[in-house]
Amino acid sequence: MFEEAHPVLREDPVMADLLDRHDPYVEPDWTEYERLCISIINQQLSTASAMAVRERVFDVLDDEITPDRVLAADDGALRDAGLSRSKIEYMRNAARAFQERDYTRAGLADHDNDEVIDRLTEIKGVGEWTARMYLLFVLERPDVLPLGDLAVRRGIEQLYANGEDLTRGEMREIAEAWRPYRSVATRYIWAEYESDS
Repeated sequence: MFEEAHPVLREDPVMADLLDRHDPYVEPDWTEYERLCISIINQQLSTASAMAVRERVFDVLDDEITPDRVLAADDGALRDAGLSRSKIEYMRNAARAFQERDYTRAGLADHDNDEVIDRLTEIKGVGEWTARMYLLFVLERPDVLPLGDLAVRRGIEQLYANGEDLTRGEMREIAEAWRPYRSVATRYIWAEYESDS
């Protein structure tokens, strides 16, 4: 996906500069359920805080992040690792959903992005931001623009408006040039934002 996106993205001079300066963020080979749990952990936390909580939660679960393990885990241990009661509930809601339905890449292959978002947001605790992270990182859909993500919005403002506020409509207009590879562009924006923070 990355290589085929480059000719399109290079037509945008700002994006062309990012392509030359960064390697796109590529995630470890997490399972679909692990990635959904990570998105739940990351909700409303800074990158550093989220990483610290994730490491502690993974330790509690002995790095075996499965629906069965999460459902059987001790609440106190998960809270001590940094999870709020609501995030524990959300991870367990996701665990039960994964036991009942197929949310894997193969299981969702025939669903378009809106259908995937609808299915995921039926799980209490999975909002649109989390669903878009799932589309982008788990399903690797090529044209996702997650403007619900603060880092993406701040990154676009830094790169395209010298840090001045932009509306989401203005950001969508900027991102039109990246179609059909807005997911790839997003990864480069994250790489730039992380390098500045």
